[in-house]
Amino acid sequence: MSWTVIVRPKAESELTEAYDWYEERDEGLGADFLRRVDAVLNTVARNPLLYPVIHRNVRRALTRRFPYEVYFIVDGGIISVLAVMHSRRDPKDWQGRI
Repeated sequence: MSWTVIVRPKAESELTEAYDWYEERDEGLGADFLRRVDAVLNTVARNPLLYPVIHRNVRRALTRRFPYEVYFIVDGGIISVLAVMHSRRDPKDWQGRI
């Protein structure tokens, strides 16, 4: 089955904020962060059901190197990314997006 990945606006905003933060610390680090998130999204798109359900129908994938979590919902052939958050943030931040 071919899955379509949709990154919701709030998750897109979180990606931009994280990119900017890492890029301010070290030029090129933000781009590396985006590559790692892209790798996770590609893996999720290949087989989203490999990832555990952590709340209702929300699944979570972890990034490598960076302490970020990707929260997503699978509905039909669509994967909706709800959040891309630092692992130390309060999970209630994304739970209202379901």
